[in-house]
Amino acid sequence: MVLQSTWHHIRRSPIQSFVAIFIMSVSFFSLTLFILISDGMSNVLKYFETKPEVTLFLKDGLTKELIEGIQKDLSGYTGVKEIKFISKQKAFDIYKEQNKNNPMLTEMVTPSILPASFEVTVSDPRVLDKIASDYSAKKDQIDEIVYQKDLVNSIINWSNNIKKIGIIVVTTISFFAFFVVLLIISMKITSRKDEIRVSRLLGANSFYVKRPFLLEGVFYGLFGSFMGWLFALLPTIYFSANINKFFNPIIFVRSDYQFFFVIFGLELLIGIFIGYVASYFGVKRYIKF
Repeated sequence: MVLQSTWHHIRRSPIQSFVAIFIMSVSFFSLTLFILISDGMSNVLKYFETKPEVTLFLKDGLTKELIEGIQKDLSGYTGVKEIKFISKQKAFDIYKEQNKNNPMLTEMVTPSILPASFEVTVSDPRVLDKIASDYSAKKDQIDEIVYQKDLVNSIINWSNNIKKIGIIVVTTISFFAFFVVLLIISMKITSRKDEIRVSRLLGANSFYVKRPFLLEGVFYGLFGSFMGWLFALLPTIYFSANINKFFNPIIFVRSDYQFFFVIFGLELLIGIFIGYVASYFGVKRYIKF
């Protein structure tokens, strides 16, 4: 009976109900995307943090003996796992492979303009600072040093910026959803004041009168959170193979469906909370008898 009464309230004002559900859906669509992107960025960060590497780009014109001397010196550092020498020709081959679908980028590039380099992988990230510090002083041998700390810091900055923007957007839309539900419930109560008064005169208690409006807010939260989650998840899963291929070998989008349902469960609870609280303030303000 109560659910029928709630459904009757929703059907009597379809446009208002649609607006409430739409705003809720947009809010949870944004929240789901924010969670998925944050999780992907976290996986990117973890990958690079566990694979510390420094790249030393060499000056042009170094002799073979000098290059071998640099390699021998690098192997003397504690914690060095692998030293990979990338010649100019190898750098050119890598560049061509990376841009094989865009021949315009390879026409004007030759091996002579690309620098040779050493890629050094270590087991202890602290060694990166030591190597970078030592070789930054060798300006006659080293043209540029790029190491994982720079990349990790860049990823951290990107991740933090995404989180800040995501929090601002989700919070703003959630507050907007809250006030939309509050406004719609308040409008419905105002338009049914006579019905509510008659119900009270016939002996209905205060909670009985308020309950359909509270359940209506809960319905908006439930349905809106489900729709927002679904519309964010479906394209993410559909394009997950392409996304993961772009970030290969990092898994940016998980294939763990349990993770997606955990998000769904949390968003349902948040949706119920927003819908109920908004409705509660509405009925508390406008139903005084």
